[in-house]
Amino acid sequence: MAISKSDVMLAGLSREQLLDLHATMLLIRRFEEKAGEEYTLGKIGGFLHLYIGQEAVATGAIKPLRPQDVVISSYREHGHALVKGSDPNAVMAELFGRSTGVSKGKGGSMHIFDDQHNFHGGYAIVGAQMPIACGYGLAQKFAGKGDITMTFFGDGAVDEGAFHEAMNLAELWSLPVVFICENNLYSMGNALAKAWSVSSLEPRAAAYGMAYERVDGMDVLAVRDTAIRAIDRARNQSKPTLIEAMTYRFRGHSMADPATYRPKDEVELWRTQRDPIVLFEQKLREAGIDQETLTKADDRAIQIADAAAAFADSSPFPDLSELTQDVMIDPTGAIAWRRPRK
Repeated sequence: MAISKSDVMLAGLSREQLLDLHATMLLIRRFEEKAGEEYTLGKIGGFLHLYIGQEAVATGAIKPLRPQDVVISSYREHGHALVKGSDPNAVMAELFGRSTGVSKGKGGSMHIFDDQHNFHGGYAIVGAQMPIACGYGLAQKFAGKGDITMTFFGDGAVDEGAFHEAMNLAELWSLPVVFICENNLYSMGNALAKAWSVSSLEPRAAAYGMAYERVDGMDVLAVRDTAIRAIDRARNQSKPTLIEAMTYRFRGHSMADPATYRPKDEVELWRTQRDPIVLFEQKLREAGIDQETLTKADDRAIQIADAAAAFADSSPFPDLSELTQDVMIDPTGAIAWRRPRK
């Protein structure tokens, strides 16, 4: 729906659109906080990688996409799935390993998959999603419908061979793929300054002739503007883009990580001065949105997260018969191991 000039409040967006961005970031924050709480209670097993602090990246980048566009991510993917439209109840149930989960309780935290909303994974293998994103992009290019793929990964993944292979193929074949590196300054416990000989990903993009933009990943409006340009390039020119979103995770790499390798004053600085939700709320108040409206949105996000946890906790575990379901096999036996030719 077109927006009249009188409706515009900030960055060319209406009050409704701005509040939607705000509510989405709050949903991610409260959902992840609740997930962390349930993990400490033993309700969630395995590894749990929280997205707290990075909410502006997923929100700003995914919101401008069309429903038929594909999003594919890494193991820190709960927020991406929620922005793409996945039901919070089903995502939380998946974290609990319950049959009502978005992946029937078989994937858990690191393997969220929601075909209905074209969210095609969480991938636990670092960098594995990027070549797969190229495959989606190639299929979309052949289909010719203008659909695109957006893939997210951390700064640690750019040292994987899969990153370079995907970047090269995407540019070589002119694929409609948007690569978004969520650079949170730490590859697990290794500071970026100790891992890279350069200060940004621009030289790596240049090596493949790919368009590159760096953006403040704590500013949801800046991320949105940058993503729109990359989306337009992919959709209308069938050309890839590498976006480096500078952000910061407020928790450890996973719930099992105490993050003692980060200086306390650094963490405190990002939490108190660079929180993406706080920064956006300041802009919203300056644009004329009252605090009561913002508080109600937060209350609503807390209610959704609490309801999701209650739903997950009351859901059944998968039946043992599910062990043999959704397993790809070849009933004809045509695909089998064969001896190599001499």
